[in-house]
Amino acid sequence: MPKVAIILGSKSDLPVIIETIKILKHFQIDIDVQVLSAHRTSEKANAFAKNAEQENIEVIIAAAGKAAHLPGVIAASTVIPVIGLPVKSSTLDGIDSLLSIVQMPAGIPVATVAINGSENAALLAIQILSLRYPELVKALKEYKIKLGNDVYEQNLYVQKELEKL
Repeated sequence: MPKVAIILGSKSDLPVIIETIKILKHFQIDIDVQVLSAHRTSEKANAFAKNAEQENIEVIIAAAGKAAHLPGVIAASTVIPVIGLPVKSSTLDGIDSLLSIVQMPAGIPVATVAINGSENAALLAIQILSLRYPELVKALKEYKIKLGNDVYEQNLYVQKELEKL
């Protein structure tokens, strides 16, 4: 079974990653969720990253706000793909988080999604996993068809509402 780790910089990131968890569960992905701090528990964060392969983790989503060094710290200690999920902070609306994650030095790549881009973090992880698990390709295609159908239904609703004017 595919396995994704979701690492939060603090418990305050939990509301942001709820959608990530829901989508991964929908696609029947095994998840491991932990709170690790790049600054306050740096040794534990490094140990987690170094042991991720032995734990059969195949993709890591690291959510962090403010200085947001967690995705980079994790990526520095593993070859497993890391997706950085910048969390909107109270000070700079998440721009600080986004820039901290996206500006990685050469050799330490971190894929980065939008600020609070929880859904896309999950979907990117699933797309990465789909290279190894063909059943996920089919499930992703079905998911995208559903997204398109939802837009079609919204369009029908809007057209009906406009007819009333």
